[in-house]
Amino acid sequence: MKQELIEKAYEIAKERYAALGVDTDAAMDTLQKIQLSLHCWQADDVSGFEDAGALTGGIQATGNYPGRARNIEELQADIKKVISLLPGNHRLSLHASYADFRETGPADRDELEPKHFESWMKWAEENGMKLDFNSTSFSHPLSGDLTLSHPDKYIRDFWIEHSKRCREIADAMGSNQGSPSIMNLWIHDGSKDTTVNRLKYREHLKASLDEIFATKYSNMKDCLESKVFGIGLESYTVGSAEWCLKYAASRPDCISLMDNGHYHPTEVVSDKISAVLAYDKKMALHVTRGVRWDSDHVVTLTDELKEIAQEIVRCDALDKVLVGLDYFDGSINRVAAWAVGFRNVQKALLMALLTPTAAHQEMQDKNDWTALMVAQEEMKTLPFGEIWNEYCRRCGKPEDGQWFQKVLDYEKNVQLKRN
Repeated sequence: MKQELIEKAYEIAKERYAALGVDTDAAMDTLQKIQLSLHCWQADDVSGFEDAGALTGGIQATGNYPGRARNIEELQADIKKVISLLPGNHRLSLHASYADFRETGPADRDELEPKHFESWMKWAEENGMKLDFNSTSFSHPLSGDLTLSHPDKYIRDFWIEHSKRCREIADAMGSNQGSPSIMNLWIHDGSKDTTVNRLKYREHLKASLDEIFATKYSNMKDCLESKVFGIGLESYTVGSAEWCLKYAASRPDCISLMDNGHYHPTEVVSDKISAVLAYDKKMALHVTRGVRWDSDHVVTLTDELKEIAQEIVRCDALDKVLVGLDYFDGSINRVAAWAVGFRNVQKALLMALLTPTAAHQEMQDKNDWTALMVAQEEMKTLPFGEIWNEYCRRCGKPEDGQWFQKVLDYEKNVQLKRN
C-alpha cells in the first residue's frame, strides 16, 4: 500500500476513535514501549543444538515444512528475518538446549556455564535485543517422566544442578545487557496413569526448588510455570497450576508464569490475570493457542487473545505482566508462523489500548449493561486495521499485505536451500 494512502486512511480512522475519546497517537506510543519476548524455538521445532533426538516431556512439534533451522547460524538468520517484520523493539527467549558449543566443545546440561551463551549475548547486543532464558528438562537421557521430583536422588540432583546453572546463566545475561533476564523454570514431571502417591513427588519438587532458589541474584527474575498435562503424562502432573501458584506465593522473589495452553479447555487465562495481580506485583504469560490440548498452534487473533490483552490494559498492568510467546509449528513456513503470531499479540494489545476503558467502566458502574454491550460490539467494526498499518509505517516495518512476500523471498533464497 502506498504510504500516502496509509496516512490518509489513518487520519479518517483517527477521527472515528477520537469521537469516542480515544487518542490513537498515544495508544501507538504506549505500544511502542511494550517489549514482548520472542521464542527462539519456533524456527527449529524445539530441536536445539544437542542432537538429542525426538522431543520428550509430553510436548510435540508437528509438520515437516522445508527450511527448518539446523544450527546457530541458520537460527540467528531466521531471527533477524522475523524481527525485520515486527514493529517495536523486543526481547529474545532462549532455552538451555540452545547453548553454543562451537568454541568450548560440548557440555552436558549440568555443566552449562555462561561461556556457552557468550556468543548469544554478543549477537543479541549487536541486534538490539535483550535475552530471557529457560531451563530445559526435556529431550535428555535423564529426563524420562520425572526430573526435579524423581525419587532417585542422582537424577534429581542432576536437574537441580542444571537449574542452578541456568539461573547463573540468566544472571550473566542480565548483567551483560543491563536489564534483568527473565528466567523461567518449567518441568514436565508427571505420569501416564494413576499414581499411588502424589504427595511424595510434590514434596521432592518443593525441596528441589528450595535448593535451586537458595542463591540470590540481582540481574535475573525467577518465574515458575505450571501445566495441566502432557502427551504420555495425562493422569498426573506434579507441578500443577495450584501447586505452582502456591509455591510462587510462598516466595516473594518468584513470579507465577501462566501459559494459556496449560489449563483445562474451559479455563481462560484472561480471567486469572486479575486474580494474580490482586496479590502479586508481577506475573508472566506465555501466549500460545491450544487446540483441545497444549498443542502450541500459531497464535491467531482469537477472542481469548484479545481478552487477555484487554485485561492487562484494564488492570493498568502493562509494566506488571511480562509477556512472551510459546508456540511452534513445522507445518507451514516457520518465519511466517513467527510473524503471524507475534504481530497478532501486538494487534491485540493495540486493540486494548484503543478501547475507551474508562467510559466502559462508567457504564458498568451505573449497571447500564445494555449500553455497555452496544458500545463493546460497535468497537468491533471500527477501522482498527488503519491504525495498525500506520503503527507499522511509523516503525519502518511492513504493514499487513506487504510482509508475507518478504517471507516468500526469504524462503526461496535462503530456507529452501537448506534441504
